[in-house]
Amino acid sequence: MTETSNKNEKEPLPKRIFKSYLDKLRFFVNLLNTFNNGPYWFTRVVFLRSLAFIYFVAFLVALNQNTGLLGNNGLLPIDVFMKNVENNYGKLSWKTFLQMPTLFWFVDKKDATFYMQAFSTLGLSISLCIILTGAANMIAMFTLWILYHSIINVGQTWYSFGWESQLLETGFLGMFLCPLFTWKKYPENTPPSTIVIWGLRWLLFRIMIGAGMIKIRNDPCWRDLTCMNYHYQTQPVPNPLSYYLHQSPEIIHKMETLGNHVVELILPWFTFLPRPFKLICGISQILFQFILILSGNLSFLNWLTILPAIAYFDDRSLQCLFTKKQQDIQSNLHSKQSKNQLKSSKLRNIANITYGLVLIHLSIPVVINLFSRHQVMNTSYDPLRLVNTYGAFGTITRERTEIILKGTSSSMPDNAIWEEYEFNCKPGNVTRRPCIISPYHYRLDWLMWFAAFQNWQHNPWLVHLMGELMVNSPEATDLIAHNPFRNKDPPKWIKADHYVYTYTKWNSQAAKDGAWWKRKFRQSYFGPVNHGMLKQIYQHFGWKIPKK
Repeated sequence: MTETSNKNEKEPLPKRIFKSYLDKLRFFVNLLNTFNNGPYWFTRVVFLRSLAFIYFVAFLVALNQNTGLLGNNGLLPIDVFMKNVENNYGKLSWKTFLQMPTLFWFVDKKDATFYMQAFSTLGLSISLCIILTGAANMIAMFTLWILYHSIINVGQTWYSFGWESQLLETGFLGMFLCPLFTWKKYPENTPPSTIVIWGLRWLLFRIMIGAGMIKIRNDPCWRDLTCMNYHYQTQPVPNPLSYYLHQSPEIIHKMETLGNHVVELILPWFTFLPRPFKLICGISQILFQFILILSGNLSFLNWLTILPAIAYFDDRSLQCLFTKKQQDIQSNLHSKQSKNQLKSSKLRNIANITYGLVLIHLSIPVVINLFSRHQVMNTSYDPLRLVNTYGAFGTITRERTEIILKGTSSSMPDNAIWEEYEFNCKPGNVTRRPCIISPYHYRLDWLMWFAAFQNWQHNPWLVHLMGELMVNSPEATDLIAHNPFRNKDPPKWIKADHYVYTYTKWNSQAAKDGAWWKRKFRQSYFGPVNHGMLKQIYQHFGWKIPKK
């Protein structure tokens, strides 16, 4: 019997079990590395900077808009919302916190506006530091994650879309790419985690397969290749290129739809094939997202979806983005890593493996949903949103309708002269050029698109907006592009009308005269109402009644 064997036998049983467990973990990691190519030092830098950029945009949107949307005088005030949560689930307890994890439980709700601005400013500052340095640690990444989680969970309708959960899931994966405290671009004792690289690939696989499956199942126009005949005109916030793409020949639209199916339903399976196939998948997915960015204003969704595609590229693929000095640093690190001279701590290895097992466990209901005939999209199965279902445009609207808000100074609404409010990006004035804002996002404009094919009872915030505009509320006015009563007496009556919008033909006389759209009145959507008529609705929802 060898000396090593005698030494091992003398060790306490718990310690021998622990060592055996670590050996199995190392074997599992080495097995993943066999299929992983690598290394991923440059990949981590590119990913962290890109993730920080998305966080920066998200917090910038929150800083600029959430006072009017969620502040104490906002359209859906946080303090009213949290009071309703307490009425339903009771005062703050562990169960209530898990139901809605947010830092707003621990601050004075009367100062919700201040804390919303403070959280957003802190998030902006941290993400900017990561962008500038290309480095991060787990503390910073966790802070970004918990700050944005806190905003989403009180964001109500304004934050009810899949890209919010997608940012949280991506951000949580990013935490495990970083050292705990060290702030270095290339931290020697924290090689990029193989498990996180595969976690990001698994995320992209689910995003694309989920989007492809929901399309094929839900709307026949995806199966007969006609969806793109409508999409460019009816998407939430079109841009100028959308106008021209809509007028392409039908054969082009069919090819676009078919190409969409290839990218979403076939290429993701390349994830599990050798390196050349992974590179094809990564390149294709990034190009696909850039095409979507060019063709519409879909918030930061497409920019965010590029992030997990970065994990398909190893350092060989990305070295052209880095200087000779940085390539030398990477080469030295890779050499040490190959010789097992770089070793993560045992605690980090355990944390990474544990997180990998958690991902596998949480993925079970997601995979079941993917292959279910009753597939749902943009759903979370855990309150922390660590693993989620995704999907977009499962149904394509065939007709574009818009809500146009109008006010008048006349004492009586009949035969009055009505002046229109103009939003930042949604169609209104038919001669105004569609905007280009991606990855920035106007949340109110986006929700106005949904409200146009629902009724006002499903969107009470719209009535609140109209009431705030009736008193020229600065918070509400800051959310739109043009208030015709700004710096004047507020309107005496306000109403919302329903219009059908279609693009003009690019070579028509209307287009030559500067019109991007033509519109036709359909019906009254809400009102006309005056200030007094809105009081009952305000009282029902617990909103502060604005003073004229």
